[in-house]
Amino acid sequence: MSTASNVPAGTVKNQFATEPMTLAFDVTVSAVQELSPNFRRVTFGGYSLRDFGVHGGTLDLRIKLMIPSLAADGTYLPLPVFEMEQAGWYQEWLAMDPAIRGSMRTYTVRYERLDGVYPEIDVDFVMHFDSKGDGGPAANWALNAKPGDAITIIGPNNRAAHCVTAEIYSGIEWRPGLAQRILLAGDETAVPAISAILESLPADMTGHAFLEVPEAGDFLDIKTAADVEITWLARGASIGRSRPHGQLLTEAVKSAVPVPGWVGIRTPDGAAGPEPEDVDVDQNILWETPTRMDTAAIGATKNPGMPAGAMPFYAWIAGEAGVIKDLRRYLVRDVGIDRKQVAFMGYWRQGKAEL
Repeated sequence: MSTASNVPAGTVKNQFATEPMTLAFDVTVSAVQELSPNFRRVTFGGYSLRDFGVHGGTLDLRIKLMIPSLAADGTYLPLPVFEMEQAGWYQEWLAMDPAIRGSMRTYTVRYERLDGVYPEIDVDFVMHFDSKGDGGPAANWALNAKPGDAITIIGPNNRAAHCVTAEIYSGIEWRPGLAQRILLAGDETAVPAISAILESLPADMTGHAFLEVPEAGDFLDIKTAADVEITWLARGASIGRSRPHGQLLTEAVKSAVPVPGWVGIRTPDGAAGPEPEDVDVDQNILWETPTRMDTAAIGATKNPGMPAGAMPFYAWIAGEAGVIKDLRRYLVRDVGIDRKQVAFMGYWRQGKAEL
């Protein structure tokens, strides 16, 4: 998955030392696997990954891939050295010449094998390309990736995770709390995260998972112990009659969480909940999660004195920001779901390039 959110800065202290929450891991490509017409898995390995991790399941763990720039001769330029112990490393990187520093893109850890003699992680890339064949720095790099290629990953320092991992590294948003009924919904950029979450669920969890992808050939095999109904939605790109991005996902969510009937109390204008604050997704990142609401008190909730994750229902929704914004308004205002029970994440914006 690719997002526009920034790498969190800061350190965590214990009685022995001060550790940065994130480290730069120099890795190389171990293997490349074609999963489907639009998904490609790249395995990264390196002894540096012995320090990578979150002391628990990776779930929807986000990491940063530093994509090297192409030189005039078609080879990749060396990446700069990332001094993670310095609080201003990100600003220093931004100040570099874009043609030299490379590009930063956000992805999800699909699988990890960190206990092996040679630690590895898998990252699934969505292979999107425009009419000119350009997929952006990450997809272009993944298209040509081969064993031995070097890259740098910015990810969690396992030495800094001395408590529940999701509370120490902000790259994980999946926090259902006490919920037993869930809703997972996302487009192809969210498929790796939703897949990993589904594989982690206990048997007593129920609900729905909707995954919208370009074509039926992108339906992947996902196993879960939970009683969650998994529905794949194909826009139909391969047959030339593609539905608009997000249309099938929106229809599926509204069918699973209908109005009226979800809540019994409605205002005179027909709303069941508060109107969420407007977010200009062309200028700002839409990223609203229960934990952030607890810490920042964003807007009104139906249960202001109750912590996030204390209700029986929880939803995790990610993908194209415009689609997520519409679903946010539907679920919060029209359906009346407490905002502390839903994670809304605009992973990308149609027509807008990342940094």
